Order: sequence, then structure tokens, then C-alpha cells
Amino acid sequence: MRIAAGIEYNGLPYCGWQWQDHSPSVQQEVEQALSIVADHEVKVVCAGRTDTGVHATGQVIHFDTEAERSDWSWLRGTNSNLPRSVGVLWVKPVPDEFHARFSAIRRAYRYIINNRRERPVILDGQVTWQFKPLDVLRMQAAATFLLGQHDFSSYRAAGCQAKSPVREIYKLTLTRQADMIFLDIEANAFLQHMVRNIAGVLMTIGAGEAEIGWSKEVLEHQDRRLGGITASPAGLYLTQVHYPERFRVPVNTKHVFS
Repeated sequence: MRIAAGIEYNGLPYCGWQWQDHSPSVQQEVEQALSIVADHEVKVVCAGRTDTGVHATGQVIHFDTEAERSDWSWLRGTNSNLPRSVGVLWVKPVPDEFHARFSAIRRAYRYIINNRRERPVILDGQVTWQFKPLDVLRMQAAATFLLGQHDFSSYRAAGCQAKSPVREIYKLTLTRQADMIFLDIEANAFLQHMVRNIAGVLMTIGAGEAEIGWSKEVLEHQDRRLGGITASPAGLYLTQVHYPERFRVPVNTKHVFS
């Protein structure tokens, strides 16, 4: 039987989603908890591998098992064996052709910027801090150049191993609520550090340190060395993963801090 599940986690204690020998990972915690409930070793596949310090409210996984458990038993049993920084939100059986990564058609992230003079204390690690005043209207104007299908070589990590740098952004909006700026982005898929590199360019423009058209210039260079800074992983959340309707996979509709 193939099972899909929604996962939420605070990424601060982990080296990222993927198993690493030197540090604890979210994948390690999830697989160990599921293995206890299944009474056999469980390996999971996720929709998107997040980096060190990156959070998720809408991660999706799948795993195969011979164990027969109710959805509630999977949910309750797994959560009882997970640390407080990781939780299962839902569980459901899916067809064998479902694949958490390759069946996904859209993914969405939210990047949260705390824009004030004083560094955040309570939200440390949950938001990115930028003390320079940011003009959201300038940032939104610059963001429009990135909509659509493009070669995002300038906006991916130098070590990104994706075969193609071409991605399509369907949505890229910036909104402010008091001292918080929310960058919401949705695309068919993302390259390594793509959201953080976009955030770095837009914050530079928002601070008045570059012209609005600089985001387009960076895009057209197709060269990471000519791009902007890579913004901090703090404040980055994987919020939604969309699949074809036939799989009936729940979509997270709750947004962080709003």
C-alpha cells in the first residue's frame, strides 16, 4: 500500500530535510517515527527537499508499507513518536502511481521579512530581519519581471544539480502587514536557493540600493556570479504542494502569521 502524508516542521534544529551522517534531519525523524508505527523500516519520498533552517507547513511525503493501519492510527501513532518540532497533519492512501515529488505540478513558498530597526527576539529563526526600510511597491514592481517561464541560472545556487535551469513562476506577490513583509511565490518547481536569491535581489531593490529593472538584468545575465546576495534561510516556508485532482491530496490553505 502507498500512503501520502502532510508534514509540518520547524527547520531550526535540523540540517535540512534530507538524511545526513553529521546532523539530525527531518527525514530521519519522520522515517524513525513511521517505522515504529509500521513495525518495519519505512523510507519516505518528499515533494521538496528543504535546506538547513528552512521550515514547512505544507510538505508532502509518500511511503510504501505492508502494515495495515487506519489513517487515524498512522497520524496519532507517528505524531506520538515525533519531536515537538515535527508533526503529521494528515494521512491518506494513494494510488501506486502517485509520487510525492514527480507527481507535483506546483509548489508554493512564503518568505517572511521582519522589517524594523530592532532585531527580532521571539521570532528569531522564524523570520528574516532587515533593518533597512524596504519599499514594497518597488519590490513588487521588480518581481513582475520574474513572472512566467525563464532560465533562472542567475537565481540558483552555484552548486545546483538540476538538469535544467528553466522554471515557470505563476505567482510572485509582496504584501506588508505592519513590520512584516510577506513574499509569496508559486512555480512549477524550484531550483536550489531560488527563492532566497530572488528575495535577496528584491530586498536590495526595496532598500533603494538598485533600480527596479535590476531584477530583469540579473535574470538576463543567466550567470549566478552576476546575481545578488543569497538571503538567509530564516523565514522561508514550504507552504503548499499541488497535485492533479485525481489524487485528491489535501492542499494546505493556512498561511504563516496571517
